[in-house]
Amino acid sequence: MQIPFTTTFSKIPNTYIKTSQSVDIIENFSYDDPSESVYKITGVRGSGKTVLLAKIEEEFNTKEREKEGWTVCSLTVNRDMLMQLAALLNKKGLLKEKTKNKGASVSANVLGTGATVGVSASKGDDFFDVGIELDEALKNMTAKGKKLLIGVDEVSKTKEMVVFAAEFGKWLREGYAVYLVCTGLYDNIEQLANVKNLTFFRRATTVKTEPLNTIRMAEAYKQQLGVEPEEARKLAAVTKGYAYAFQELGILYFKNGKKTSFDNICADLKTELFAYAYEKIWEELSEEDRGLARLLTDAEDNKRENIMARMDKPKNYSVYRDRLIKRGIVNARQAYISLALPFFAEYIKEYGM
Repeated sequence: MQIPFTTTFSKIPNTYIKTSQSVDIIENFSYDDPSESVYKITGVRGSGKTVLLAKIEEEFNTKEREKEGWTVCSLTVNRDMLMQLAALLNKKGLLKEKTKNKGASVSANVLGTGATVGVSASKGDDFFDVGIELDEALKNMTAKGKKLLIGVDEVSKTKEMVVFAAEFGKWLREGYAVYLVCTGLYDNIEQLANVKNLTFFRRATTVKTEPLNTIRMAEAYKQQLGVEPEEARKLAAVTKGYAYAFQELGILYFKNGKKTSFDNICADLKTELFAYAYEKIWEELSEEDRGLARLLTDAEDNKRENIMARMDKPKNYSVYRDRLIKRGIVNARQAYISLALPFFAEYIKEYGM
């Protein structure tokens, strides 16, 4: 029997737990005049950012959505994104052919970013400005009631992304029916949002991935693994709603649930999390953020006053706490703070001290 879980990056798992976030984004884009045109999906590594994007793209790639006028294009950040988009629209028959203009020569600068938009011209060649061609294509699409959804996974402040974002801001000002959903780590999203002249991106709605619903996880384990309700709830609780842990635990239990103990399976889960998620997560934290995280390893819930009393610079508590919350490392409720990821306290004690 095929394993019903997967940890393959970017692949939509067969056992997928729907979140309210995907529902909200899809619902907004389904209106005739959506209130939001851009969503930035952020969260800790392994929290399901890419899968959330993939589900949104999948929804608007259906035949039904195509009849409604939707076109979906997925772009990557390390290649010329405007040329990627032009190629995809051309393949779909939505881009006009190049016009000829012998002997032309031109250079363009995008909204003060210092990067040129794909302009190629030399004597005897076709004159082609990809920015102008895309502008014309989007204008025509909007006039015909068509809508374009662009998906970008793992955004960062690359030259290509800055140029693309600058053009996208112009398309929004022109009123074109173009929409963007992108994913990225909190730091990468922030660096891009702080680029001059990308105000629209800074103000765009940020969606932080949320923990998976415990009841839905338990039901999935019960159905896919054939376990009793109590065992399914026990498995779901171990993951703390962390998407990577949910899938990995499902794989381990599917393979070994009848061969070994629950404790042994949890030990294997910790090994996988430590090696393939937490090592990188910890590496990317600043020393100040690590310092606060270390103080949270002795209890499940930590009172704010107790943590501040143990800090060298307690006045910076709120700054470090907020950064860890935005990165998806900790949870906070009223006067309490706790680590959000399963077995992360153990990782810190073993490898982060």
